[in-house]
Amino acid sequence: MAKVNENYLRLPGSYLFSRIGKKVEEYKADHPRADIIRLGIGDVTQPIAPEIIRALHGAVDEMGQADTFRGYAPDLGYEFLRSVIAEKDYRDRGCSVTADEVFVSDGAKCDCGNIQEIFGLDNRIAVCDPVYPVYVDSNVMAGRTGEYDPRTGKYQDVIYMPCGRENGFVPDFPKEAPDLIYLCFPNNPTGAVIKKDQLQGWVDYANAHDAVILYDAAYEAYISEEDVPHSIYECQGARGCAIEFRSFSKTAGFTGLRLGFTVIPKELETDGVRLWPLWARRHGTKYNGAPYIIQRAGEAVYSEVGRRQVREQIAYYMENARIILQGLSEAGFDVSGGKNAPYIWLKTPGSMTSWEFFDYLLEQANVVGTPGSGFGPNGEGYFRLTAFGSRENTIEAMKRISELGA
Repeated sequence: MAKVNENYLRLPGSYLFSRIGKKVEEYKADHPRADIIRLGIGDVTQPIAPEIIRALHGAVDEMGQADTFRGYAPDLGYEFLRSVIAEKDYRDRGCSVTADEVFVSDGAKCDCGNIQEIFGLDNRIAVCDPVYPVYVDSNVMAGRTGEYDPRTGKYQDVIYMPCGRENGFVPDFPKEAPDLIYLCFPNNPTGAVIKKDQLQGWVDYANAHDAVILYDAAYEAYISEEDVPHSIYECQGARGCAIEFRSFSKTAGFTGLRLGFTVIPKELETDGVRLWPLWARRHGTKYNGAPYIIQRAGEAVYSEVGRRQVREQIAYYMENARIILQGLSEAGFDVSGGKNAPYIWLKTPGSMTSWEFFDYLLEQANVVGTPGSGFGPNGEGYFRLTAFGSRENTIEAMKRISELGA
């Protein structure tokens, strides 16, 4: 008899965004004329920038000619993309990252979920609370987290690092030293950022405890403040303790194209073993590479015209964030985020739970957001809205919520 991976049975319910989608569809079935505005799932709404579309068309034409046709991509990704990433995202910021330390993939979500495969099951993980659910869920699937306690919403072997108003939604160092530390800044879901001296502290902490930081920088393009680092490799000693994940999804609107990358320094090792060869082996064994046409599109993001057009789109979304922040604040909500990230984090009114507020907004305003409890037990009583909607829908959503009040 075939046996299932019983670790999957430890996962409570369905994936957060699947549950949201199901609830919305059930509501629509009962209210077919409802004009629902979705500010929950962080999917982009603006079309791909013209310069990137031009690159896509050019690459498609190449695939139709025998002398320019491409088959399987190189394991790490095409050199033309890895080189421009290393130059523009890292060396231009003073970070000594080389092209052969960049692994191109189909998105940061997959890499953040898969990276745990190169580490032993006896490693103890630490996560911000609240945080992107993929970090914990992927470790549950591997069998690294112990049993789930429905009373606390926690797994017994996970070190939860509370992030709340009292610490600016930035975690304090855990008293019990973990082996793997997941950090995400600008943060999903709270929109919080970490200053360079704070991040340097985490690098020093990891090096002192022989821990590895798994640093998700998917939203670095939204940073606007000078003293907020775009990469963990801006910190001294980070090459010896950190792996970084990046994405084109929100930076350039590639949620439907799928492109991202992971950086692993050649010298990074743990337990006397270098990690670069392990991820290279895993990458080459289980992944056949992002399509050539998508990697050419990624290259166009770094061109002078492409960067200008992408920045304009980011500015569009951040203006939406400003509108949401202002609208919620004027309506009396306790709100944060939205200044260096496209996410706005608000306290639910009164004694409402996160899911109660979800139902309230859906039913009374036809606006969809994301319950904070879906990001961890410390997210209970909070709610996330995204700035990725259209301008028209963003303004209308704030009008509806303002009429309800806090």
